[in-house]
Amino acid sequence: MHSSTSHSSSGFSPRTIGLAAAVITVIIWTSFIIIARASADPSRGGTLTPFDIAFCRIVGASLILLPWGAWLVYRDRDRGVGQSALFGISPLSLKVTASVGLFGGLLYALLVYNGFTFAPAVHASVLMPGSLPLWTALLAVLVLHDRITPLRALGLGLIVLGDLMVGGASLLHAFDGGSVWKGDVLFMLAAMCWATYSVLARRHALDAVRATIAITAFAFSIYVPVYAALVLSGAVPGHVFTAPFKEVLFHAVFQGWGSVVISGITFTKMIQHFGPVRSTMITALVPGLSALGAVVFLGEPLYWNLAAGLALVTMGILFGVRAALPVDIKAVAASAGTAGARG
Repeated sequence: MHSSTSHSSSGFSPRTIGLAAAVITVIIWTSFIIIARASADPSRGGTLTPFDIAFCRIVGASLILLPWGAWLVYRDRDRGVGQSALFGISPLSLKVTASVGLFGGLLYALLVYNGFTFAPAVHASVLMPGSLPLWTALLAVLVLHDRITPLRALGLGLIVLGDLMVGGASLLHAFDGGSVWKGDVLFMLAAMCWATYSVLARRHALDAVRATIAITAFAFSIYVPVYAALVLSGAVPGHVFTAPFKEVLFHAVFQGWGSVVISGITFTKMIQHFGPVRSTMITALVPGLSALGAVVFLGEPLYWNLAAGLALVTMGILFGVRAALPVDIKAVAASAGTAGARG
């Protein structure tokens, strides 16, 4: 009789893989906000426009995910199962590919990068991760008929207050000719698009890898040819074909490979090890870390209303997952009890 082992075929224990996945996910999500602001902010002298950066993100991710998708489609066809779309590069049906791809791939990228041209990274740190649970909860009630518990409602209320502390102040300055509010609105809309994608993925019970491939395939099929035609014809300004190759390559690697491919896989691995509840608590670190990074690396001021909004949003996220935490604790306790009995 063979003895069981807690180590995976890679030689690392599931705990080590889970912790590594959590660290990588938080680092990439945090870095995304700081790097996107540094790249898209016109005052920092970046060469690429937000539409250029979106192009780099989509093309970079496509270099890995589209061949992967074509291989999955080929394997499914060989087995006589599965569906495909977009000439065999999406492993999902055309209807599902288009719906998740529109919100999770195309609109999200365009909204978020354009948001960074108007608003600082500290605002994005609060409004994007902060409003995501809010939009997800509301859409889940409408689409999935979920129920909002009193404790979860308290968490959502704190998130709304935090968002108002940040977005409300910039909205007041709109009457003075300020434009930060435009970025705040775009961040909120980007979070709503990602929440829509998340709810659709739950509704269709989508595999994380296949869903990521599908949204990339849709964005590539729609955005890349239209963008290339408009830029090359001179109809719209774009610099991706004339910018320094190192800058284009950096965004293709970080925004495409890092933000889309690697963080997509590590987030899935994190959920597999820690469960959705504790994973959400881990990602609650992102607003604080990205805001701190914006202060340290970008020199952005952390005004009192931003700090208060950040604190409220982080508390709201934690309250929002607390209702499910007892179930998670019982599962961990049962697992620990089983391990003790074996020992």
